[in-house]
Amino acid sequence: MVRVLFVCLGNICRSPMAEAVMRDLVEKHGLTAQIKIDSAGTGSWHIGEPPHSGTLKKLKAMKVSTSGMKARQLKSSDLDDFDYIVCMDESNVQNTREMLQAHTDAKIFRFLDLTPHKKDVPDPWYTGDFEETYSLCVEGCEVLLDKIKKDYALI
Repeated sequence: MVRVLFVCLGNICRSPMAEAVMRDLVEKHGLTAQIKIDSAGTGSWHIGEPPHSGTLKKLKAMKVSTSGMKARQLKSSDLDDFDYIVCMDESNVQNTREMLQAHTDAKIFRFLDLTPHKKDVPDPWYTGDFEETYSLCVEGCEVLLDKIKKDYALI
């Protein structure tokens, strides 16, 4: 089982959007038995809350399920429990490494570094642009799934 964790600040906008998009993509590729997806936040403000209404609205419009999603905070066991810890921005990368005491761990990386953009996923909590976040999540998830399939020889 390959395990992927998406991380953002509060776990209500970007990382749950990426989690939902990746779950949908993995299901469409018939890989749900081989790939587990979750998300977490570095902050504790929204623990137990559903995704942000803007995230829910965009995902519903795209017919992407958010079933069972509730915000949680990153925990120390996540370093051992996940093969890929995918952070939405550079600040999330730094905070995740500090929280998990994994300053040089290669499995922690910035999401869009896998794409030609090589930039942070803008936080729609501040920008209000859930469309851009969704588009970047779709692109990033497609590239990440290709990487996982290659890394683990999944068909």
